[in-house]
Amino acid sequence: MHEEPPAPARTTAPHPPSCPPSPPAAEHVTTTVERGSFCLARCTCGWSGPARRSRDRARTDATEHVTAPRQP
Repeated sequence: MHEEPPAPARTTAPHPPSCPPSPPAAEHVTTTVERGSFCLARCTCGWSGPARRSRDRARTDATEHVTAPRQP
């Protein structure tokens, strides 16, 4: 039986100009990464969201992470 090697992670295209701008967050830069048929959000701080079949939901996870109140 032949197994395909896993596909490399791909980042999605940037949002079109019609999307609302993201709030400023100095240490938080999020991206979405595709893994097979799933998409997940990742942040430069080390946070990673759950795998989603919906790219839009993964982007929402990233937005919620960036806009969430920070705990001291």
